[in-house]
Amino acid sequence: MRGRKLKEFTVDQFTAEAENYDSYHKMASMDHPDIVAELEVEPFEDVLDCGCGTGSLLRLLAGHFPGKRFTGIDITPKMIEVAKSQSPDSAEFIVGDCENLPFKDESFDVVICSHSFHHYPSPMDFFKSVSRVLRPGGRLIIRDKTGSWWFLLYCNRFKIIRNRLRHKYGDVRFYSLNQVRRFCLKAGLSVEKLEERAFHKMHCVARKI
Repeated sequence: MRGRKLKEFTVDQFTAEAENYDSYHKMASMDHPDIVAELEVEPFEDVLDCGCGTGSLLRLLAGHFPGKRFTGIDITPKMIEVAKSQSPDSAEFIVGDCENLPFKDESFDVVICSHSFHHYPSPMDFFKSVSRVLRPGGRLIIRDKTGSWWFLLYCNRFKIIRNRLRHKYGDVRFYSLNQVRRFCLKAGLSVEKLEERAFHKMHCVARKI
């Protein structure tokens, strides 16, 4: 299926879910403590959250790191509408495509992508775009599902296809740690952490060389 159609499915799905998204999607919020822990490791001034949804992560970060600049981008206009209505002035939200980030080169110290990466039809375009907008030494933090070959086979060949056909969801695929490592290296990002954590969660930290 073409990438454009998958993105249309994603927009339709999350337009329908936007108003109540935070109340029944708890998986992404389980990753917030690990993301906060990574940001506490070293100083930063600005963060971009790719696939920010309703902005729940940036609301948390704005309270935890006062005085910093936070930007969220999501392909679904309704998600951004909800994010703007609930978030502090220290966070900016825009509608956009994470495979072609609409920001100037070297604009951010940190880029975060939490449970959004598996929606991107062209993952290498995402990594290249992230590398472009990161400042030298800046970090990419990714959280998403991963697992053994049989777990990924089940997700990619059965669960994702079933949901696409039955519900018209825009999920594309989940990736192995080795696949993500290759994406990082091709985009000029040096992998510092890449591991599977509890509940099939991938935790990746890569730095712009």
